[in-house]
Amino acid sequence: MNTPALIREPHIADPDSFYEELIASQHGLSDEQADMALAKLVLILANHIGDRQVLSQALALARSNTLAAKP
Repeated sequence: MNTPALIREPHIADPDSFYEELIASQHGLSDEQADMALAKLVLILANHIGDRQVLSQALALARSNTLAAKP
């Protein structure tokens, strides 16, 4: 059985519009509420994806990208 791979190439139709919607979804929220909304979004999407191997790859990528980012 093949190990599923995280899709790393652009895969969202109209990504700029999605980004705008993501930012707009936090409008009017406190920093704490915005963080909570993003955490909930992650859990909702993780449930939708469902594949633990893909989710583990995504977590590792997000962590490494965060550590590599300049403050």
